[in-house]
Amino acid sequence: MRLDHVSYAVAADDLAQTVQRLGAQLGAGFSDGGLHPRFGTRNFVLPLEGGCYVEVVSPLDHPAVDRVPFGQAVKRRAAGGGGWLGWVVAVPDITPVERRLGRSAVDGHRHRPDGIELRWKQIGVMDLMDDPQLPFFVQWLVSSDQHPGAYGSPVRLESIELAGEAETISAWLGEPGDHPLDEVSVQWLDPGAGDGESGIVAVMFATPHGLVRVD
Repeated sequence: MRLDHVSYAVAADDLAQTVQRLGAQLGAGFSDGGLHPRFGTRNFVLPLEGGCYVEVVSPLDHPAVDRVPFGQAVKRRAAGGGGWLGWVVAVPDITPVERRLGRSAVDGHRHRPDGIELRWKQIGVMDLMDDPQLPFFVQWLVSSDQHPGAYGSPVRLESIELAGEAETISAWLGEPGDHPLDEVSVQWLDPGAGDGESGIVAVMFATPHGLVRVD
């Protein structure tokens, strides 16, 4: 299964500083991704080699943030001091996932500053909130050249350090637990690692100036 992106959540007041800090660490600049009007959030993105990307996302002072799971998840992570929110896998058709979970995917959209509207469907954020090791799923409804990971920077996501259980992820994704993702390795840590909860502990990136670990 293909990794679509990893998401890092921060408070709105920390967004600019975090984007600058991570950009300096990775040696590449983030771009303004725009607002998510349905979710009450906004993001900055860094496309990576191979077509995936990093998202830095923050909650807005808007009623929508408390009405939908993604806004709630971002707000909760930001209020807890910020950090890695989760990982997202891309699927060509989200319908089988909807059938398996017994609910419909949520429509998402945002307008980039250049005016292009990006549209997608996503599902699984409620499960992420219950168990942060679980990725959620996205199906993009735009051409490949409009995907946020298009025209990647010379930075590659090497591996994800994940506090959790390989068996749980294998059952969730329907992929082998020892390599659930194509071209990205997952390093399994005890569920109590990091801040004591399951979920992403750190992400390792290969940059033009060497390996960089972001926790």
